[in-house]
Order: sequence, then C-alpha cells, then structure tokens
Amino acid sequence: MTPTVAIVILNYNGRHYLEKFLPGVLLHSSGHEIWVADNASSDESLQWLSNHYPTVRTLQISENRGYAGGYNEALRQINSDYYILLNSDIEVTHGWIEPIISFMESDEKIAACQPKILSYDLPTHFEYAGAAGGYMDYLGYPFCRGRIFDTREEDTGQYDDTADVFWATGACLFVKSNAFHEAGGFDDRFFAHMEEIDLCWRLLNLGYRITYCGSSVVYHVGGGTLHKSNPKKTFLNYRNNLVMLFKNLPKGRLLKTLFFRMVLDSFSSARFIAAGAWPDVFAIVKAHFAFYAMVPSLMKGKKRTTYRTPLYYRSIVWEYFVLGKHRFSQLKKHKFSTTPK
Repeated sequence: MTPTVAIVILNYNGRHYLEKFLPGVLLHSSGHEIWVADNASSDESLQWLSNHYPTVRTLQISENRGYAGGYNEALRQINSDYYILLNSDIEVTHGWIEPIISFMESDEKIAACQPKILSYDLPTHFEYAGAAGGYMDYLGYPFCRGRIFDTREEDTGQYDDTADVFWATGACLFVKSNAFHEAGGFDDRFFAHMEEIDLCWRLLNLGYRITYCGSSVVYHVGGGTLHKSNPKKTFLNYRNNLVMLFKNLPKGRLLKTLFFRMVLDSFSSARFIAAGAWPDVFAIVKAHFAFYAMVPSLMKGKKRTTYRTPLYYRSIVWEYFVLGKHRFSQLKKHKFSTTPK
C-alpha cells in the first residue's frame, strides 16, 4: 500500500513567502495533501489562501505558539503516514518527495529524514539550517555536513549520498507520524529553535534512525521569522540548547557538560562584547537565568532511559576556532559514534 504524505507548512505572517513559494510546492507535490497551519498571523495569510488557493487545506491556531507548539497542535489534527514539515521560505524542486519516502520505507527504524538544503540566495552553497544533515559535539554544539558555524561549503556533489545523522533540520523534516507521536512530538517549551534536535535525540533514544537523503534537493531562504542577528534568536538558541542537554544527557555527564558550557558561553559573550553586540550579551545572560528557572520542572520530567550520546567526541568549538577546521571532511571520522551509553 502506498503511504500517505501530508505536507504541512507552519505560517506566521509569512504571506509574502506563501505567494512566492507555495506555487512551486503545489507544482512539485502532486498527489499529496498540502496544509497550511497558521500561527495567528496578522497579515491576512488565510484570507489570501482562501482567495487564491482554495484547495490548500488550512488550520487556524488561536495564538502564536512558535514552531514547536504550532506544529504539535497542527499534527494532532492531521492523519497521515508521513508528515513533511516545510518552512514557508523554501523552494522545492521536481521529485523532491519520492526519493526520501522510498528510502524511509526501506527500514521501519528510519523515523526522520531531510533532503539536501542549499541556499536560495547562493544556490551553489549549502544553507545554514541543516545543510547535508546535522551532528552535535559532546558539549552540545550542533553543526552539519556542509556547514560548521558560519562557514558554508560549496556543493560539489560531496554529499550526494544517504547517511545516518544525529539530527535532521526542521526547515524540511520528513518524519513518520507514528514515531513523531510515540516520542511525544516537539517540546512546547522550546517555542522555536533546536526543538527538532531535541526530538531527533529522543527518537534516537527510542532506537530509531535519523537520516539524510542527498538525491532530494530544496533551497532555503533562512531567517524568515527571526534573523540570526536578532537577540531573541540568540536567547532561544542558548536557552534551548541548555534545556536540551539537561533533558537528554545521562546524569553522569550532565553537570560536567553544563560547567563547560557555562565557561564557553562566557567566551561567546566576550566575543559579542568585542563586537559591540550588547543586546546579544544580555540575551545570553537572560537565557541562562531562564534555564535555571526551568530546572525544577525539567527535573520532574527527566526519564531514565538508554541514552545515545552526541556523535562527535571532540569540541567543535576548539576544532573550528583554534585548529581552523572549517570543513566537515577535516574532522576525524573515528571520533563519530552512535554507540548507546
């Protein structure tokens, strides 16, 4: 039986992106349900959809619940074997769905997958959010094949493969619905940023695989809702990273990791000070205090389970900023592991 696929676009004041990219989604996604879940937009997105694309199914969310809460509410109401969580600022290409669904159907343990993510503004290079599949170092810093910190590689076919990764990007996330709901969906507390990494980590802990399929390609604008220079983005990234580590690290590693993160976040603050970016400094401080305030509730929700530790057993901060390793191919392959610990 052919699996059902629902493409779900979460929208928040993104009418201009819907106008630009939704026609391509409709053109290249024939035979699949397309939904737009609206996070209480004020730009008349739903009215525009009703007037121009009445066949697109819509869901109205009563308030802006962010990426995590918005998708959780929407996906509870959509019945399909597969969800494709698609950012509104993505240009899809011909045949972008079939290779991934075929690959995921080959193994029931594949819970999630992402395509190759290239930059819409610089299509010869990988895009920041996801690139060719995500990893994380042992201190919780995420990076990707094709993108480490602010260095993005040119796409020369080096990642035209399939691979197991640690996390798949939420910008274009293919996920089996049963696995998504088994893991409990996204953590609403994240609101936005890193919620997909947290979900993938929990799926790994459940014994699933997270994958990448390079034969599917999309182009991502990036920063459509929050630009990387926005201090709110800084706050969410730093707070949510700490929350994710607290939730998913085994107790034996948690305190040591959090200590090192405090030290490294201090160095990060110093870099922002040197650049005169004081709003980002305050955002980091605010993020830490917000995390400390969440610890009691996080303690109650922390479960005993078999943990899979982050995949790269070196500091990507040290490798990148001190050793000058800016390409994924420069990292030591034997330092990657998926061994449960």
